[in-house]
Amino acid sequence: MAKTIAVVATLDTKGVEANFIRDRVEAAGLSALVIDTGVLAEPAVQGDIPRETVAEAAGTSLARLVSEKDRGKSVTAMAEGAAKVVRGLFDAGKIHGIISIGGSAGTTIGTAAMRALPVGFPKVMVSTLASGDTRPYVGIKDITMMYSVVDIAGLNRLSRRILANAAAAVCAMTQAELPPAAEERPLLAATMFGVTTPCVTRAREILEENGFEVLVFHATGTGGLAMEDLIESGFIAGVLDITTTEWADELVGGVLSAGPHRLEAAGKKGIPQVVAPGALDMVNFGPPETVPEKFKARRFYQHNPTVTLMRTTTEENEQLGRIIAKKLNAAKGPTTFFYPRNGVSAIDQEGQPFYDPEADEAFITSLKASLNPSVLLVEMDNHINDEAFAAAVAHSLIEKLSKA
Repeated sequence: MAKTIAVVATLDTKGVEANFIRDRVEAAGLSALVIDTGVLAEPAVQGDIPRETVAEAAGTSLARLVSEKDRGKSVTAMAEGAAKVVRGLFDAGKIHGIISIGGSAGTTIGTAAMRALPVGFPKVMVSTLASGDTRPYVGIKDITMMYSVVDIAGLNRLSRRILANAAAAVCAMTQAELPPAAEERPLLAATMFGVTTPCVTRAREILEENGFEVLVFHATGTGGLAMEDLIESGFIAGVLDITTTEWADELVGGVLSAGPHRLEAAGKKGIPQVVAPGALDMVNFGPPETVPEKFKARRFYQHNPTVTLMRTTTEENEQLGRIIAKKLNAAKGPTTFFYPRNGVSAIDQEGQPFYDPEADEAFITSLKASLNPSVLLVEMDNHINDEAFAAAVAHSLIEKLSKA
């Protein structure tokens, strides 16, 4: 039986384009299931799941949305409805991939549906917004976004090529066979930044040598959120949370915050965790001109043309110590915090731009004063990227897992 691709589109404004994608999917030997999420006018083509069904899934009705004439409210409702409809189809085994097209409204609706699906399920979003900030649409899911280049407003020689490419992409994803893994090993999660890469790389190698599979998350806000989500979902056996830098952005106002619940999932699940203050010496911003005016007198390091790092202060490190202690104190499982006394990032050591022993000392002093005896604290006279430190954190987690 042919696999089925869900095609999500507002058929009143994108009906011709959605029908083109349906034809390309079927030409590839797959089935297409078109879901209509339009509200404004009559659909240009008929969908397989009508807009009335989508509205009802959101707890409202199409008639009500039409009568209210509130575009924002309609988009919100159809996004909620599409997510529920698509999830139901997935749970019933009726769809095997999803593709959507649109501008701002269509992207909001289509990606809401995609975020309701698990990681690994094929997802392609053709959007006029794909070359901008895609975080609100992608979130922590593996959504492939393709820039439409031109507006999705009719078929022409360029849009036909782009839509055909997108349809081919989702068809190929859906039909791709994943080779079986040689063995199923326990999954561990680790956090990394460029400035903590040597530590995490060596620790990962040690963990893999001892029979574990390690998922490394880039601590960019969405990375931390994705890790916490997988932990909450029960996929992760233990955590090597070396790079807790997202808390610096959350506290100070940087662009890579993972929100106020970072460092909670492992504790709630009661799984072993080893934590370190990787890159808590920095707050992240974009290009220099994007740094808020109130920070202009602070100490900065230009990591690259699009990333500006700002050194955390003594006062901020003191606060970070209290915050992280509070998170770890709530853990139900075995928890150890490792502190490298010679620096927490590649640029926080003697001779480097963020070297600031006073700020680092404020963190560990505050952490010690706030940490419960249930959390083991290990201080080492090493830099975070020293091999001895990497080996110590890895073996600590291995020991915890052996007793779990």
